[in-house]
Amino acid sequence: MTEKELLAKIDSSQGAELLAELYGEDEVNAARRRYKALIAAMLKDGSDGFPAAELSQADGNLRVFSAPGRTELGGNHTDHNRGKVLAASIQLDSVAIVQARKDNAVFFRSAGYPDVKVKLADSSGTPDLKPKPKEQGMTESLVRGIAAELNRRGCGAGGFSANAVSTVLAGSGLSSSAAVEVLFGRIFDCLYGEGKRSSLEIAQIGQIAENTFFGKPCGLMDQTACATGGAVAINFADVAHPEVRQINFDLAAAGYALCVVNTRGSHADLTPDYAAIPAEMKAAAAFFGKTVLGELDRATILAAAADLRKAAGDRALLRAIHFFDENERVDAMAAALAAMDQAANAGEKQRAISCYLELVNESGDSSWELLQNVYSPRHPEAQGISAALALSKNFFRKQKLQGAARVHGGGFAGTIQVYIPLDAMTAYSANIEAVFGPGSVTVLRIRPRGAIELFV
Repeated sequence: MTEKELLAKIDSSQGAELLAELYGEDEVNAARRRYKALIAAMLKDGSDGFPAAELSQADGNLRVFSAPGRTELGGNHTDHNRGKVLAASIQLDSVAIVQARKDNAVFFRSAGYPDVKVKLADSSGTPDLKPKPKEQGMTESLVRGIAAELNRRGCGAGGFSANAVSTVLAGSGLSSSAAVEVLFGRIFDCLYGEGKRSSLEIAQIGQIAENTFFGKPCGLMDQTACATGGAVAINFADVAHPEVRQINFDLAAAGYALCVVNTRGSHADLTPDYAAIPAEMKAAAAFFGKTVLGELDRATILAAAADLRKAAGDRALLRAIHFFDENERVDAMAAALAAMDQAANAGEKQRAISCYLELVNESGDSSWELLQNVYSPRHPEAQGISAALALSKNFFRKQKLQGAARVHGGGFAGTIQVYIPLDAMTAYSANIEAVFGPGSVTVLRIRPRGAIELFV
């Protein structure tokens, strides 16, 4: 659509309803300003606007795409071994104003990051969709990898220009990278594939690109949650066809806020720590002739604990125990949320939320003690996550509150997740931000929509 048409849709009452659904009613005006600034910068060439060379390739039709970050509710490091998780998309997102291009190149500008340009075909028009070693670990590899996988599945992968901005905190465990992956997937699919791909397929395409082009052995939870929207329970037992089930998740109705604390630790040099978790879990599975722990059960692991320790090491055994315990907790957490949703009175609702919070704390303790991903053993001096967990639990005890805290996402650095009564949120934020700095506490809101094209 034209600039005038798009601005009219953003300013319309229907536009306000959509933005309120994505970000909350109190954030509608801020969202409108963010979208309008992206449009203005994209249509203005020069040093403070979009590059003229890229504008000349645009087809003139403006389109808007958004993909949310995600929060992991349960199932810490279970997805890569075909386990179970609870996750939800959140109000923080990556938004892009997009125009299809006349050539086969992608130009992607995102505030705060270097510009990305990828040529998807050579000068003769022959597709150039093979992995490139020089792009590994870079955004360029994700663009090429997603285009390649869509092309393999029969979707054309033409070019586009995008002006984007993200409110998903980088390095925070809220999956800023997965949000961008499913954003790219949804853009390609809507521009060149008639928007026919399901959320799960878009997620799988993003994972393939991250595994084979970017070079990171991630699971599928992050992409699935970002692509799907809302709160979901996912069972990865059948990795090609995971079971994704929507669940109701409204803690505000029970008087609680969900937030993350950014400990602002560095993720530099942590790849070996992340990679060791799936590797050691799979090493434990390999002892029994299996590929992943999802093909086994806890009883089998415990019965052979003595031999498994010798073959794979103590930490592999502990991480395997965490896997099976966490899988059971995911089911119990989903049941507690269902009980909270179906509660007939305040007493039943309180018992359900209490059960849920106890399970969250158990998950956090298991990650700390068995999974061991709250700090890098190679950098024992940097234990921001451990400090944030200890300070949060101390706050709960001192204020005589029922709360919960756990490591969030991959771990080793980044964020913890906290559940706190709404009337204690201000005091908790002040207490924690005195240690980790202003803005380190972010309250999350569950967003009902995943990666989508807006204003269509």
